[in-house]
Formats: sequence, C-alpha cells, structure tokens
Amino acid sequence: MTMTDGPRLTVVPTPAPGPRPVPLPRVRPAAPTRRRPAPEHELRWTDPVTGAQGFLVVDTLVGGLATGGTRMRAGCTVSEVADLARGMSTKTAVFGLPVGGAKGGIDFDPKDPRATGVLERFCVAMRPWLDRHWVTAEDLGVPQHLIDDVFLRLGLNQSFHAAIGRSPDPERTLRRVQDGLAARTADGLLVGEVIGGYGVAQACLGVVTALAQHPAATTVAIQGIGTMGGGAAWYLHHAGVRVVAVADAAGTLYRRTGLDVPALLELRDRYGEIDRSRVPDDVEQLPRDAVLELAVDILVPAAISYAVRAENVAGVRAKVLVEAANSATTPEAETALVARGVPVVPDFVANAGAAAWAWWLLQGQVGTDPDEAFDRLAEEMRPKVARLVAAWRADRVAPRQTAYDMADANRQALAGAEITIP
Repeated sequence: MTMTDGPRLTVVPTPAPGPRPVPLPRVRPAAPTRRRPAPEHELRWTDPVTGAQGFLVVDTLVGGLATGGTRMRAGCTVSEVADLARGMSTKTAVFGLPVGGAKGGIDFDPKDPRATGVLERFCVAMRPWLDRHWVTAEDLGVPQHLIDDVFLRLGLNQSFHAAIGRSPDPERTLRRVQDGLAARTADGLLVGEVIGGYGVAQACLGVVTALAQHPAATTVAIQGIGTMGGGAAWYLHHAGVRVVAVADAAGTLYRRTGLDVPALLELRDRYGEIDRSRVPDDVEQLPRDAVLELAVDILVPAAISYAVRAENVAGVRAKVLVEAANSATTPEAETALVARGVPVVPDFVANAGAAAWAWWLLQGQVGTDPDEAFDRLAEEMRPKVARLVAAWRADRVAPRQTAYDMADANRQALAGAEITIP
C-alpha cells in the first residue's frame, strides 16, 4: 500500500531564533480535569432479537445537529459512549465546526454473524435522531461501508442524512458529498482513509515548529500502524521526520537512524501486522510495549485507549505525547506526565482531521481535490498545536487546558448561530 506525497508535505523550515525562553516555574500544575454538564440527551435501547444493549449519547447540539460515529464491541458501556460524545463536542468546538458532539455504541461482538442485523435495528430505533439531528459514521467495529449499506436499506441514502436534509437542494448536496467521499489520492487511496493520519502528522509538525527544531533532527515513535498510526508514520517520513520506531501487535521495530516506513508498511498482512521474516537485519525487534519507553522527541499512541496509564507511565521517556488514539492516556497518567514536564497534545485536537474534513466537505468548503483538503487541514492543525505547545513552554499551561479554552471561545462564537448547508 502506498500513500501520496505532494506539495503539502513540504519540510518545515527551522524557525529563526526567538527571544530567550521564559524561565519555567518550579511547581508544575497537574493536567486539567473539568466537570462537564450532563449530556443533553441519553438514550438506551435493548435489541428485541439478541438482547444486545445500545446507547446514543448526545452531549451537545449546535443548531440542532450533533455528529459522532457508532461503535460496536462486546462490553461497550453507556459511560464509555458518554465520554466519547464529550470528546466529540470538544473536537468540533476546537475546530470551530458548527455542530455538536454525539456518539452511538452497541454492546455486541462485531464478528458475530448477527451483528449487521443488530446495527440495522439500532438505527431503526434511532431513526428520529438520524432523520433530523444525528450525523453518524464509522467507528470501532463498524466500518463505513456497513453504515452506508444500512442507511441505504432504511431509505436514508447516506450517513450525513440529517445535515443534508437541511440543504435547500438535498439531491445536489448529496451528490457533492458522495463525490467528495469517493475522491482518491494520486495513488488511489480514498482521502477519507488517510486524512486522519495526515492530520496526526500535521499535529506532530506543529510540535516541531513550537520546539524550534528541524524535522530531520526530530525523532518519533508510533504505537499502532493501522489507518491512523500508519498514515501518520507515512506522512511524517515524507516530511523528513525520523520515525525511529513503530509497533504493531507483534512487537516494536526500532532503528536509531530512522525506519524505511514505506517499505515496512508494504510488509503488512491482512491483520495489519508486519511480516517479521522480511524485516531488514538492521532493524531491532523489541517487545510490543517497548515503543512507549524509547527516548524520543514525540511519542504517538495510535493503537488503543488508555495505552499510557498509571502502571506504565514511569517508563515513558518522550519529550511530548501526541494522542492519536481516543483517550490514549488516562487522566492519572497525564497528571504524572505534566508534573514531570511532559506535555500531552490531546486526542480531540490531534485526531480531529477526519471529522473536520467531513464537515468541510458537507459545507462545500473543500471539494474533490485531495490537495485542497490536505492543505486546509495543515493550515488549521499545525498552528493550533503549535499554540498549545507554545503556551506550555512559556507558562506551563497544560495543552489540554489551552485546548479547552479554545473550544469554549468557539462555542460562545457559535451560540445561537444558524447552521446552513449549501
């Protein structure tokens, strides 16, 4: 598999020397936690056929709309869905998107042959929300093509249905959205499949800018080489950053001078693991969790939630964490990292690329040209992350707090706004 690299991957120049850094205070505040109001709506559902439990949590509505994917996994809980819905609310607010946050979840094994039927019955039960208020999409255990198939059978055309219905010409808007979702990069990959990883790479480059480093002098370790982690590794490699380690389920691959990321990604099997029998001899093969303990500039947890937690946080030696996976660090672990002087760029900023692109597409702000979408995301993501890290370096304000402040300011600006879909 290959991914395109174009003008948007221009190497970031080394920033000119600036004023002397502000001396750091001796006492470093813990990572911020904030009490959020209860979600605006919480629905629970029981499948009449299998007994599976399903949940829809609408954390916030902006102009009557909320967006967030639908996941399916055995053990999914309403509290998990509520946490993810809150994250979506913050993610859309940080990027100034005129939509609130929501999430759907079903406690069922997605590999069970009955899973599609469970998903379809869940969507039928949530039809009033899908008709008017909730824009959903793929998530853990629910690929986009499955969501699209279910929507077609229900006569809803596309999972953007609730927003498209607000257009003065829904058929024209639907065609525009479908064309955008079908857009491919120069080497044939769907933009929607790679733009999330591209956004994470841009978040890392925002860190590079704030640290006043050159990409070639910056080392990155990435946990996870799926859609998000693999895409981030690819785009960072082509931006000149030294990706020195990647990890999959089989372990960590490490090379101090930098990995040949494109060659390694070509060795992935259908389960997303790299064929170890074909890995070059000069690449060290380490245990899976070793990726979290390498002395690198940036660590990108892109595999699972809560990868960095109280019991392993002491081993983290990166200078900065960039969360690509949702909730990649626990609150306790983030508090410990911040106390040690390690800032964490939160997931609701770093992994927002796909959500932002989808909404720009819906509103006609980007079209079918991949470069247009990538350039817009780079222009939005890189300065935001640079601002988070700059506030940390100057005043030791945790990036999460600065991001919350950005989200709150955007929410106030959007309050009472009328949402238009062209």
